[in-house]
Amino acid sequence: MDEKNTPKIGHEAHAVPFDLFDVWFNEAKNKEKPYPDAMTLATADANGRPSARIVLLKGFDERGFVFYTNYESRKGDQLAENSFAALCFHWKSLEKCVRIEGAVTRVDGAESDEYFASRPRGSQLGAWASIQSRPMSGRFDLEKRVAEFTAKFGLGKVPRPDHWGGFRLIPDRIEFWSEGKFRLHDRQLYTRDADDKGWNLQKLFP
Repeated sequence: MDEKNTPKIGHEAHAVPFDLFDVWFNEAKNKEKPYPDAMTLATADANGRPSARIVLLKGFDERGFVFYTNYESRKGDQLAENSFAALCFHWKSLEKCVRIEGAVTRVDGAESDEYFASRPRGSQLGAWASIQSRPMSGRFDLEKRVAEFTAKFGLGKVPRPDHWGGFRLIPDRIEFWSEGKFRLHDRQLYTRDADDKGWNLQKLFP
């Protein structure tokens, strides 16, 4: 990371970790193909049993990091039971990683509607057709449901299903990790102030 992009250690302005993430994410979009927006999402159920999968980042700002899914999927069920989650980006071409933790809330309906309307029609129909994470006897079950909803909506607008929408992870902890020689990596940890007015930055041993 260039020196000009390295924040000073101590109390930082509210936007600093998001500004640094933006720098790294733009680097990844230029070098990490084909999915610079791929991130591991880790959730846990009410009993603390963890589960992880890859999802795509669909937006971020000072409010948090947004992804979309079926609310009735396994991850949706777990987030309903336990609203805390973690994200991890690994960009091997950059030799960088970002770890993010915090509470998760649903985005509002208007925001989910706007994103859903931007999706390809086939993806919109798939959101209706897939009973995500539920068993099926074979591929034909899915293809049959796709055909049913294709016929139902015809050439008209496909509305967003009530069971599908966005989640926003509101971070209270963001770690930036850079590869170092002899595994002497660089780790910068931002933690949110208790009064939610800013961030503190610490260096961590690798």
